[in-house]
Amino acid sequence: MIAVNFFEEDISFALSHPEETAQWIEHIISKEGYELNELNFIFCSDEYLHQINIEYLDHDTYTDIITFDNSESSNEIEGDIFISVDRVDDNAKMLDTSFEDELDRVIIHGVLHLLGMKDKTEEEAMAMRKKEEACLSLRKY
Repeated sequence: MIAVNFFEEDISFALSHPEETAQWIEHIISKEGYELNELNFIFCSDEYLHQINIEYLDHDTYTDIITFDNSESSNEIEGDIFISVDRVDDNAKMLDTSFEDELDRVIIHGVLHLLGMKDKTEEEAMAMRKKEEACLSLRKY
């Protein structure tokens, strides 16, 4: 069974390196001492993610990612991560980085949330960004 899955909702989208991306994610989870059960990434539009944000989180805002933790044990990873490809594209342009790099940053951001990291305070956000950079440096593609 494949533990990392990639889906699309309401858009046509495919990762450039799905197998390598899955291996990278699995490596990060294992390195952090967690067991991966199943992790689903759902790539979608701004509008699709906006509706999820309203319906499930009662937030009437646009965002690049929403992470749902479905784990039943503290050392296991199981979840659904919704990513707005529109937001990632806009953020990449705003940050003057490539779409691929920004997408990988957002992907690993969601994984880090499932690993217990938070980003609500400035201190937490700085720690999250530092960990994102460390994880990005481990990509093999």
